[in-house]
Amino acid sequence: MIESPGLLLTVVAFLAIIGPLVFVHEFGHYIVGRWCGVKAEAFSIGFGKELFAWVDKRGTRWRVAMLPLGGYVKFKGDMNAASQADPTWLEMSAQDRAESFPAKPVWQRAAIVFAGPAVNFLAAVLLLGGLAYVQGDPEAPPVVGTVAAGSAAQSAGLKPGDRIVRIMGRSIDSFTDISSIVTLRPNELLAYEIERDGRRLDLSIAAGTRIEKDRFGNVFRLGQLGVGSAPLVFRPVSLIEAPVVGARKVAQLFTSALDGLGQIVTGRRSLTELGGPLKIADVSGQAATMGWASFIFLMAFISINLGFINLLPIPMLDGGHLLFYAIEGIKGRPVSPQVQEMAYRSGLMVLLTLMVFVTFNDLSSFGLWRSLSGLIG
Repeated sequence: MIESPGLLLTVVAFLAIIGPLVFVHEFGHYIVGRWCGVKAEAFSIGFGKELFAWVDKRGTRWRVAMLPLGGYVKFKGDMNAASQADPTWLEMSAQDRAESFPAKPVWQRAAIVFAGPAVNFLAAVLLLGGLAYVQGDPEAPPVVGTVAAGSAAQSAGLKPGDRIVRIMGRSIDSFTDISSIVTLRPNELLAYEIERDGRRLDLSIAAGTRIEKDRFGNVFRLGQLGVGSAPLVFRPVSLIEAPVVGARKVAQLFTSALDGLGQIVTGRRSLTELGGPLKIADVSGQAATMGWASFIFLMAFISINLGFINLLPIPMLDGGHLLFYAIEGIKGRPVSPQVQEMAYRSGLMVLLTLMVFVTFNDLSSFGLWRSLSGLIG
């Protein structure tokens, strides 16, 4: 039996995942900003009180702060870490204005902002591609090997040897594609296209629900079709092919993230399933006890989610900035400072509310509220 991770391992594992991912995200902004001729005044990993810092020959202050839950690059002409334009940038000298972020064309500003999430996706491609290069790429054709008695698959009439061609209109290329769709949709009626003895069959199947609890006490509600595949075969992956395999896996995980968000928005999954920093720390410690491969996979998964979340069109996030730049590109002029200020304030309130909510969820998953209610009772 594997023991649960202690507090020290959990903290170290969390920092070992979040620190590098925040760095590569911000470095994406920084390096594209440099290519566009924008001076970075500060590059911060974390928020709050500064732990240590140094200034490079370009005048950029590299700092590490106490709260490692994010970071920022403050470019010349920015009023704050949220990259709101400083109204006084127009009063700068011609040379300083040329190095400032607000003075750049809208496409360059958009490229600088988009680079952060893009580098998170690229990091995930490299991590998952490297994992496939070292371990091989697990493959299993989408062919039913076994059908569990009493399962949704048996009720629908699936048989060993059936090839699942499409689910919900999505092409199924491997057995793992089945799981990525079905697992997120317990009790949902989905359209299946099956190939049996050279014939095509159209079936509607609702997967059953299975409740899982891992060895660390986490509870999951998952869809279960009730079919098994042939044993996995780890296909060797060349160094040249590894990025392609990594990109394919990132696309699959990104699609799953979109599916999960869509289900939460439409009410098919509970908001209580949203986790925050405490949950990430807990899972990081668990992954560290499972071995380096699980740890690398978790890092890639969080990197994808970090890129995805930052692309949401919420002011204060990269997606919010990109929305403003899209409007500017269409209208030919920037969104007014008053509208931007209102949007940033609203975005900050949304993010703070979300942070409080996911922290409440995290503490609930750890059983804190049950413990307190027991003490009070």
